[in-house]
Amino acid sequence: MKRLPLVLSITMAVALVGACGSGDIETTEPVTTTASASEPTTDAPGPSGMPDGMGSPGVGDGVFPRTVGHFGGSTDIPAEPERVVVIATGQLDAALTLGVVPVGVAYGDGAGLVPEYLEREFPEYVDRMVDFVDVGVRQSPNLEAIAALEPDLILANEAGSEELYPTLSAIAPTVLTEGTGVNWKQDFLLLADAVGRSTQAQTFLDEFASRATDLGEELSADAPTVSFVRFNADRARVFGTASFAGFIAWDARLARPASQQFDKTSQDFSEEQIQLADADWVFVGSQDTGPGSKAQAFTSNPLWTGMSASTAEHVVSVEDDPWYLNAGPTAATIVLETLTETLTR
Repeated sequence: MKRLPLVLSITMAVALVGACGSGDIETTEPVTTTASASEPTTDAPGPSGMPDGMGSPGVGDGVFPRTVGHFGGSTDIPAEPERVVVIATGQLDAALTLGVVPVGVAYGDGAGLVPEYLEREFPEYVDRMVDFVDVGVRQSPNLEAIAALEPDLILANEAGSEELYPTLSAIAPTVLTEGTGVNWKQDFLLLADAVGRSTQAQTFLDEFASRATDLGEELSADAPTVSFVRFNADRARVFGTASFAGFIAWDARLARPASQQFDKTSQDFSEEQIQLADADWVFVGSQDTGPGSKAQAFTSNPLWTGMSASTAEHVVSVEDDPWYLNAGPTAATIVLETLTETLTR
């Protein structure tokens, strides 16, 4: 693709940064609950493959140059990328899962550059993680820092970087995945295509689907309902079927409470609406659990301590990053493993 002069592109982008969308994987939408159904719907809440025309159909793994269709257009990648910059949520996870170690990384609001779960799951890359260059917050990345790295591939999400795409493309070949948690499989495959490792990604997804099916079959006789809840500094949310955790639950055919059978990512709830969080098992992620936090206020409320899940001691605290902030394949594995260990013990 034709690129704009680099200095001009970066100057233009300064005006656009304030307009960029959030890089968070989960967005809040109005809720519409199904009256009484708790069984998973037959329709998948998100895509399991790339849309037609995206990726580089017919081009084998490791073959370059390649032209990759993506959510920003079409990008020529002349050689196997060696200096990759990742901007979007979940893309560091996806890259490391494929054995691709970036040189530059953006971070989420209030988060560290490298989530703890990735340091734990990829000890072989910890020494290289120390050398990651901070390219700023995901919602408004530092374009000068990115350019200084002289990357040969930039990965970002349409959801947060669509307006910056022309500028990023002037710096280096840029591929936009769609973003938001329910699109994690599709986005993983698209990212893998860009780095020439599609077979590896598809094998991962096939094995993941098999493990999810095994869980569902093991629980089929008496499947419990599962609820997904997150507290951050100023919000309490339940997550619907069209969320990262919700899609994983659907893969395992786990039942959801009627209050979370809405076809959106999440819904805010108040302390008076705590019953929306209840199910046979409740999986809770919290940004802060200290005195005065939203989590502390809600979980000490008699409506919370009186929920059936609370009285049965079926409220499970989970890692916030992999469950609710980073929609990547290794995060998905952690979610599925926690569901399996909890529900089959």
